[in-house]
Parts: sequence; structure tokens; C-alpha cells
Amino acid sequence: GAEMEEARIISWKKKEGDFVEKGDVILEIETDKALMDVEASGAGVLLKRFYQEGEMAPATERVAVLGSAGETADQIES
Repeated sequence: GAEMEEARIISWKKKEGDFVEKGDVILEIETDKALMDVEASGAGVLLKRFYQEGEMAPATERVAVLGSAGETADQIES
């Protein structure tokens, strides 16, 4: 939501190395108001997850990196 400041990672539906299509559910989060599925914004390989299940993630922070097979998260982040 527009006023959400952080969310708890409930479960990852994809693991690092998995290929995802745009719209695939990659994780489930819990806000102060609801449980929500988070969908991939694009297609690619899930290269890195920045938060573990049970951790709180700020709403403005990246929680994962998608890229092409053979790329690394470091290549995309720089």
C-alpha cells in the first residue's frame, strides 16, 4: 500500500536460480493489514534474495534481483 513502511517476508515461493515469468508469485509478505503475494515485475532468473523468511523488509528496499542466466546479482546492482 501507499502508506506501508515495511513488511515481513512470510515465505519465498521461488528460490535463487529459479526461472520466473512476469506475474509469477515469488514471495508472500505480511503487512500490518494483510497477507499479500508479490509478483515478479519481469521475467528472468532469481539471482539473489536480500531477506530471509521472517525478516522485516522496508517498503522502499529491493527484496530480490532478477536477471539473465549467467549474470550475477553484483553485475546488475552496479
